[in-house]
Amino acid sequence: TFQTNILTELRNWKLSLIQHHKLQMKQEREKHAAHVKQLCNEMENLKELLHTYEISIARKDEVISSLTQAVEKEKERVELMRKFTLWRIQHVKASQEEYANRIADKQFRTTLMKKVWTAWRSLSEEKWKDKVARACQLRAEDVCVQLTNDYEAKIAELTANLERTKAEILRLHSERDQYEDTMKKAFMRGVCALNLEAMTMFQGK
Repeated sequence: TFQTNILTELRNWKLSLIQHHKLQMKQEREKHAAHVKQLCNEMENLKELLHTYEISIARKDEVISSLTQAVEKEKERVELMRKFTLWRIQHVKASQEEYANRIADKQFRTTLMKKVWTAWRSLSEEKWKDKVARACQLRAEDVCVQLTNDYEAKIAELTANLERTKAEILRLHSERDQYEDTMKKAFMRGVCALNLEAMTMFQGK
């Protein structure tokens, strides 16, 4: 009958809708599962990348720490060398002043001896004969010449020591400048190497 046909058509339409809905649900579940799987894969990849970055940062921190310690040690060494050089210069200056004072004292004593001898000669000329005075004068002159020669030799020796000391000071200054320049270059090479290693690692990832 017509009613039966309508009911049959409605049931068929209902079943068709249910099957279509089930098919859509199945497709949506498959899409959802594929999307979830993709997200999981991406998350795993991100975890691996994060672990790689953590290792890279840890290595970089270790390198920076090592370089920092090395720089601090070199700074301490340079500071010790600077203090030693200053002490050496002060010691040399003190020695020079001591030598100069000794020479001045000896020269003063020599001059005083000459004045005393002159005064004594002027007094002895009144009491002694010319022959005795002449003999004393010659003897005193010999002594003065000998003292003068000794002082000149000592002055030459002290001058040579002074020149050698000045040359040693210049050498120490030169060595300190070369050492500081070498440390600066070494530090710059270390920094460049660190930057290059970090850049290579980031570019590789």
